[in-house]
Amino acid sequence: MKKATLTLVILNYNSKFWLKKLLESLKTYYLDNTKTKVATVVVDNHSDDDSLAMLKTDFPWVKLVEQEENLGFAAGNNVVLKRIETPYVMLLNSDTELTANSNLDSLITFMDNNEKVAVATPKLVLSNGALDWACHRGEPTPWASFTYFIKLAQLLPQSQLFGQYHQTYKDLATQHFIAACSGAAMLIRTKYMNEVGFLDENFFMYGEDLDWCKRFRNAGYQISFHPEVSIIHHKYKSGIQTESPLTSLQSKRYFYNTMLLYYDKHYLDKYPKIIRFFLRLFVFIKKGGM
Repeated sequence: MKKATLTLVILNYNSKFWLKKLLESLKTYYLDNTKTKVATVVVDNHSDDDSLAMLKTDFPWVKLVEQEENLGFAAGNNVVLKRIETPYVMLLNSDTELTANSNLDSLITFMDNNEKVAVATPKLVLSNGALDWACHRGEPTPWASFTYFIKLAQLLPQSQLFGQYHQTYKDLATQHFIAACSGAAMLIRTKYMNEVGFLDENFFMYGEDLDWCKRFRNAGYQISFHPEVSIIHHKYKSGIQTESPLTSLQSKRYFYNTMLLYYDKHYLDKYPKIIRFFLRLFVFIKKGGM
């Protein structure tokens, strides 16, 4: 029997509607057409909607891993990532959707021919067709973050000095290397993942993809952006802009706390203490004094 080349890992938490949409599009636009042998795994982070029943009834070809608690994004994905045996593994958010332009084989072929590439990302587009800039990130240094949050990056996007946060000065129509991409859709070379390590579980929600990409780059590997392959990201169907005020507040707290966590891990000893003081003050204000 032919061994699988790619494992798709989809983390689910109470997203029955979007998960169903993703799996249907995955089958229609990729699995039914590819010659690549693919294994599809859904990790359920202890959902209390009807996700499990839907998966077992409508998608028997999906391997289901059930968790007894909500482990968060990093820990939830790591449950499967630590057992990957295929040469490639891809993370897909449950709120993504494939289209006729979502040929993942193009990413695999590129990585087969470019040994230094650890991660390849498709172009993520929002429901309205706009680019999801999270898939095209620079390194969030204090300077890059400062220029982004005071809107200089948006004012002068073609400037390499001010456009570092999303590397907006690069040609978005062609393949090129970036600093980081989004965990919503990223293809990873398994042997480099095993070398660098898995997602950092200190990041419960947000930032673990940035951290992972930085660790790959620190090890001498590359992150590659591929605009000819696109995936829709129905962003904010959960998280900061969710309809639930309680979940929104909690997600907002995770989002801004991540800034401090990332800074402390990668920059604490590289900058004066006053930088962290102002960062902590900024986070405090953005969280509304929480």
